[in-house]
Parts: sequence; C-alpha cells; structure tokens
Amino acid sequence: MDPRTPPIIIDVGGYKPSIGCIGAGLVGALVLLVAWTSYYTVEAESEAVVLRFGKYLATVGPGLHFKLPLGIDDVTVLPTRRQLKMEFGFSTSGYSNTDQAGKEPDEEKSMVTGDLNAALVEWVVQYRIRDPKQYLFDVCNPGKTLRDLSEAVMREVIGDRTVDEVITIGRQDIEASALIRLQEMVAKYGLGLSVDQVQLKDVNPPKQVQASFNEVNKAQQDRENAINIANGDYNKAVPKAKGEAEQAISTAQGYKAKRVNEAEGDVASFNAMLEQYVKSPEITRARIYFETMGEILPQAGHKFIVDESLRQWLPALSQTLKIGEVK
Repeated sequence: MDPRTPPIIIDVGGYKPSIGCIGAGLVGALVLLVAWTSYYTVEAESEAVVLRFGKYLATVGPGLHFKLPLGIDDVTVLPTRRQLKMEFGFSTSGYSNTDQAGKEPDEEKSMVTGDLNAALVEWVVQYRIRDPKQYLFDVCNPGKTLRDLSEAVMREVIGDRTVDEVITIGRQDIEASALIRLQEMVAKYGLGLSVDQVQLKDVNPPKQVQASFNEVNKAQQDRENAINIANGDYNKAVPKAKGEAEQAISTAQGYKAKRVNEAEGDVASFNAMLEQYVKSPEITRARIYFETMGEILPQAGHKFIVDESLRQWLPALSQTLKIGEVK
C-alpha cells in the first residue's frame, strides 16, 4: 500500500456492544449448556450408574432420565442386559466390546498339556455384567481381570489332561471344568460378572506335528466308523435271527399241539371202539372189516372175475362186475 494513500474508514454508526448484551449471551449459552447436560438416555439392553460428585448415587434402567447438570452428576452406561464375550487365541472383526480381543492371541493359545505336549487352544468366554456398581468400583479394570482369570483357568484345566484328550475326546469335559472353575474365581474376586459359557473353538497341535495328528485322528475316525457299521449289522442281524427263531419255535409248538391233540383223539376213539369190542367182539370185528373194506375197495378200481375154463370171455365185458358182487 502506498503510504500516501489515505486510510479507508468504515462508519458503523457509533455502535458498541453493551455489557448487558454480552451478559445476555452468556446467560443464554449457560442455559443451553445446563439444558444439554440435564438429561440422558439409557438404551434397552443397558443400565446406567449415576455418580454425584464422584460418589455412587443410583443405578437406573432404560429410558429417558434427568440429572444435575454441569458435571455434578456423572453417568456411566453399561450393557448389563446383553451377553458379552471374550475371544482367546483369535479375534473377529467388527466387535464393540473393547475387552473382546486380546493383544497377543498367539501367546494366549499356546499351552502345555499334562503329558508335556504342546497344543494350540482357542476358546470363547460368554459373560454378563451382573452388578454394575460392583463392576465399576470394587475391582480395577474388571474386563482385564476376567481375561487374565480365564487364561489362567484354561491353562490349569489343559495342564491336567493329555494332548489326546485335549484334541479329541475331552472337549466337553474341558469346557465344563473351565466354566465351574472360572465361575468360582469370578465370585471370589467380586467382579460383578456372571460367566454363562466357556466354549472351545479350534484345538490343534503345533504346525510341526499337525500332519501326524491329522493321520491319527483319521485313523480313529475310521475305527469309530467301522465299529458303527459293525454295530449296525449286528443290530440288524440279531433281531432278524431272534424273530426267525421265535417263528420256528412257534411253528414247532403248534405242530406239537396238533399232534398231541390228534393222538389224544385217536386214543379216545380206540378206547371207545375197544369198549364196544369187549361187549360184542364178533359184531365189532365184522363192522370194522366192512368199514375198512369200504374205504379200500373204491380206490382199487373195476375188477373182472371170470372162470378159468372160459374160452370166449368177450361177451362178459359188457357186464361190469364190481368187487363184492356175487354172480
């Protein structure tokens, strides 16, 4: 700018902000600040712990609530009605719980079994905040404490079992034992938490021996499969054989009953005939003879009886002589 150029002066009409206007602005800002800090909202799955001058005042449930402004009342919202989880040896993305993932997952999952073998164990602990006041004030950093307790308990449980039990057949027993032990530790230290479940995820041997363990597992699975097939064949063949045996026994018993009944009937008939025979032997003998011949002769067919001296016997063919007829 050329120093010889006269300065430009803007006339604002002599306006100057007054002290009253400044005070009114400050009062308005203060009112807005008081109004803004006088209420808070608790979500449906949460509870809020209210502190007044840093001292515990109350625990409130979901909804809209009011408090003393300007930092007199401080509110901490905790997800007490939602199940939380911690992951050990691995981590999934997109989690909201700051205590869910560990800082060194590779060290967490490296463990030594009771038979001095190494195993890589990944597991999940599901828990809830049971007592918000106890959770916030009785223990320093309860989330980190629960994580340390979970790792210590799992290492203790894994250390009491062989590597075969850890990797194959002992998963449910490990989960149950770890859950009971962790619940005891949480109650003992007063974390204000409730542990709902301990669940094993991937349990593998170290990479150096993983191929050998996979072959062993495959052999065990083949063995179990063969046993299951054999049991299936057994369960199919044995009932069939038992059914056939019962059927044969039933048939034999029926035949036995039939033969016994027939024999008893024959005996009764013979006894009745014998009784009649004793009374009239000749008559009974003749009746039996005629009845027997009456049953046998009709099965013998037609018979022709001729004289031995007869030479021309063709005319006799026109006459049918039945057995028993006298000509």
